[in-house]
Amino acid sequence: MNNSQSPPIATDSATKPKKKSLGQKEIKIPFLDSGKPKTFKTKALIQFYRGVASMLRAQINTADALKYYADGLPDKVMADALIEIKEDIQAGISVYDAFKRSKRFDDMTLGLVKAGMDSGKLDTAFSDLAERAQTNMKFKKQLRKIVLIPSFVFPALICAFIYSQARIVPQIKEMVVTGDYEPQGPVRFFFTLSDFVIKWWPLGIAILIAIVVSFVVSNKLRQGVLVLAMSKIQILRKLIQGFRQVTFLGVIKLLHSNGINMAKAIRTSATAVKGTPYEAELLRAADQYEKAGVPLAIAFTKYTSVDAQVVHMMAIGEKSASMSTQLDMLVEMYEIDCDQYMEDFTNILNFFVMGGAVSLVAFVFLSVFMPVFLMGPEMMQQAM
Repeated sequence: MNNSQSPPIATDSATKPKKKSLGQKEIKIPFLDSGKPKTFKTKALIQFYRGVASMLRAQINTADALKYYADGLPDKVMADALIEIKEDIQAGISVYDAFKRSKRFDDMTLGLVKAGMDSGKLDTAFSDLAERAQTNMKFKKQLRKIVLIPSFVFPALICAFIYSQARIVPQIKEMVVTGDYEPQGPVRFFFTLSDFVIKWWPLGIAILIAIVVSFVVSNKLRQGVLVLAMSKIQILRKLIQGFRQVTFLGVIKLLHSNGINMAKAIRTSATAVKGTPYEAELLRAADQYEKAGVPLAIAFTKYTSVDAQVVHMMAIGEKSASMSTQLDMLVEMYEIDCDQYMEDFTNILNFFVMGGAVSLVAFVFLSVFMPVFLMGPEMMQQAM
């Protein structure tokens, strides 16, 4: 079998200290460092998944596949991590536990590795991981393309706005507010705004920096913002739920098609969506299905928040003994839907980002030139 493990060669190798290559000491920043090893870059992971999958399909055992891939790998940190995993496997530790001990892989990777072990098709699991990572990287690239320019433009525009309100507008105000002239309408508004910005801009910048830093550092805050955004933005909710559903459905499909009972397949699929609401829901549904004898479709209906389409197709698969076919169809359907949701969401985000940038530019322009254009007519009207 292509995912077979090499026999143990050293019974104490699992307890010996891990070695690090020379020159690979990681620089840690106390404020930002979480004490955990960093996961690898997505592009490197895609290449790793594909490379290992091809070797496993060629009947090379897992430990040797990791050794061959690590040999000569330019990324020495990744090479060292793979060698450590290989040594753990050779010491008798399961592939799943060896990957988990490295702390270099996310929950989805660990869940699919476990699914591959249980099904006897570890090569398929790594191929699926490559596809999932490719999709995630595509989505991240689209978001990065949209966000990159505004991330430079907005700070520059904010600085320009503060400078115009704190330096330019006060000079204009000093020149024109003489004698009995009292600014009215828009002119008065912009002069008042200038006074407000001069008084409060340091505090505003400090609050903005604190929000950005908190968002970067705090995972709970990011998750809270994500939940709030999902509750307000339907297309984002569909996109994220689609990604999660295609992930656990892919695990269930992989296991069920290789003779693993449905309850165990569902429990393993919960590992692939760890940290999301689906994790607890899937575990509860599996318990009700196995221990209470609740039909699969009813268990998913009562104890999970999956789409109605998932429940419907599972009910068909359960009644007609075609569960594998229905799972294949669901995975393919959600992959297509996710691509469409991704395109729609990036288009909407691009529209709002560009709209915000244009609005801020227009406001900076108006705050500087509007008082100049309107002062003359106002002064003439007050003089009459």
